Amino acid sequence: MKSPPSPPPPFFIGLIFKFKIFREAALSSVVALGANIICNKIPGLAPRQRALCQSRPDAIIVIGEGAQLGINECQYQFRYGRWNCSALGERTVFGQELRVGSREAAFTYAITAAGVAHAVTAACSQGNLSQCGCDPEKQGYHDREEGWKWGGCSADVKYGVEFSRRFVDAREIKKNARRLMNLHNNEAGRKILEERTKLECKCHGVSGSCTTKTCWITLPGFREIGYLLKERYGHAVQVEPVRASRLRQPSFLRLKQARGYQKPTDTDLVYLERSPNYCEEDAVTGSAGTRGRLCNGTSTHADGCGVMCCGRGYDTHRYTRVWQCNCKFHWCCFVKCNTCSERSEVFTCK
Repeated sequence: MKSPPSPPPPFFIGLIFKFKIFREAALSSVVALGANIICNKIPGLAPRQRALCQSRPDAIIVIGEGAQLGINECQYQFRYGRWNCSALGERTVFGQELRVGSREAAFTYAITAAGVAHAVTAACSQGNLSQCGCDPEKQGYHDREEGWKWGGCSADVKYGVEFSRRFVDAREIKKNARRLMNLHNNEAGRKILEERTKLECKCHGVSGSCTTKTCWITLPGFREIGYLLKERYGHAVQVEPVRASRLRQPSFLRLKQARGYQKPTDTDLVYLERSPNYCEEDAVTGSAGTRGRLCNGTSTHADGCGVMCCGRGYDTHRYTRVWQCNCKFHWCCFVKCNTCSERSEVFTCK
C-alpha cells in the first residue's frame, strides 16, 4: 500500500514572503537609499516600467500586489486543468510571460492587467497612494428627480485603468503581431473590470424612510473578474496580423478565416497560435507538465485521470484516516468517544 504523496508547499509562499519584506522595507528605504537603487533591484522591469517605478516607488508595491492578484486568480480558475498557471511568477510577478501566442497567454495578460488596475484603484480609495483618492467626478448632486446624490468614496477606476495601461503595456516594445495580441488582451481585461463596477446606495430619512440616498461606485470582487475572463477564454478568437503596405509592420489584428477585415470586439480574448497539450514540462509554453498531478479517478472532465495524465496512466495511493467521533460528556466528569475510520484513495499522474 502506497502512502499518499506529501502535498507540495504553496507555490507563491516564497514570492509573497519576499514581497512582504519589500513592502515593509521599500518606503522606509526610499529616503535613505533612493528610488533608483530600490527599482534597480526589482528583476524583469522594462525600461519604461523602471522609470515609472523611480518616479512612483509607492505605486510599484501596489502594482506588484495587483500582478500577484492576477496570477493567484489564474491559478484558481485553471486549478483543474493540465495548464494550471503554476509556471507563472517563477522569476518575478512583473516580467514573466508565456512565449507562445496561445489562449493561455491571452488569459494571463488580461487577468494581470485587470489585477493591476483593481489593486491601484483600491489603494487610491483607501488612501494608500499619493496623487489619487476617491473619484473626483462622483461628488455633489447627480439626480435630483430620483432623490439621490453622490456620497461616500467612489472607486476611481479610470485612474486605476490608466495606471495599469501605463505600467503593464510598457513592456510591449517589439513591433510584431504578439505585441498587438498582448495589448488587446491587456485592454480587454481592464475593460471588463470597468464594466463590472457597481452603484451602491444608502438611504437616509426619519424612521428608516428613504427620503434621500447617497450613492457611490464600488469595485467588483476580483473573483467575479476571474470568472468572466475564464468565460472569455472559452470563447477566445484566433486572429492574424494585417501588415501596413509600406512598412510591412503589423498594424492591427483581424479574425482569422473571416471575410474582409473583421476585427475582434473590445472584450474578446485573442490568440495567434493553437494551444499545446501541456502534458510535458516546457518553459517556452509555460507548461509544468502533469506528472505527479492529483487527478480524479471517476471524472471524465479535465480533472479526470484519463485527461489529466495524457494517457500515461496513474498511481493509486490508499490510506486510512482515523479520528475521534461521537463524543459524549458523562457526569461527572469525563468525555467518551468512539473511534471512526475512513479509507481513502488519492490518484496521481505517472
